[in-house]
Amino acid sequence: VQLQASGGGLVQAGGSLRLSCAASTRSSSSWAMGWFRQAPGKEREFVAAMRWNGGHTYYDDSVKGRFTISRDFAKNTVFLQMNSLTPEDTAVYYCAAGSGVILSAVRTTAAYNHWGQGTLVTVSS
Repeated sequence: VQLQASGGGLVQAGGSLRLSCAASTRSSSSWAMGWFRQAPGKEREFVAAMRWNGGHTYYDDSVKGRFTISRDFAKNTVFLQMNSLTPEDTAVYYCAAGSGVILSAVRTTAAYNHWGQGTLVTVSS
């Protein structure tokens, strides 16, 4: 599976962006799709994830209530709607896909074996 992330850019604090992650092939319903981010000088961290077949979604506490992960079956695409952005959200955002991801691992980078190239989000104050 190849993943292509897009939608990043420069936005003012309080603004919104929607990231997209297009998959080259249709993912199995057992797959998990995730968004991670990495700020300069920091480790890659979990943002949000969901099962490809829908159902539960998972969020880091820092984005809960502001970010929403969703998917479009027909377009093999996962989205991350980001609202009320703050400068602390500035990072390169990566989408990821993994098969057989168990619940306890959904927030870990090691659970995902396919990664997109990343898209830069910059939030100005």
